[in-house]
Amino acid sequence: QLQASGGGLVQAGGSLRLSCAASGRDFSVLHVAWFRQAPGQEREFVALLHWKDGNTDYTDSVKGRFTISRDNAKNTMYLQMNNLKPEDTAVYYCAVARLYGTSGSNYNYWGQGTLVTVSS
Repeated sequence: QLQASGGGLVQAGGSLRLSCAASGRDFSVLHVAWFRQAPGQEREFVALLHWKDGNTDYTDSVKGRFTISRDNAKNTMYLQMNNLKPEDTAVYYCAVARLYGTSGSNYNYWGQGTLVTVSS
């Protein structure tokens, strides 16, 4: 089970940190990722963190602004979002998988989503 939190309303240029707490499985051996879905749009990949080597991957639109991280001791993953833009407005979902990749189909378990709204 994944529980996402940290969303909210922020002005453009501001920051938010999303958290996602995992329970019920060995979180430390799973890849973790964030996806988002804006109103009227399909879900898209945002960021990914490899469980073992720490490699990360980001969609181009968030590179240099967002940082994905994890704390295995707390079974929690994070998405630090800086310099937010109105186009970042979306429901953000955390997810975990055994298969590394940016496709949502790789991910077996999803959080419930947390809404991020960025005003201009």
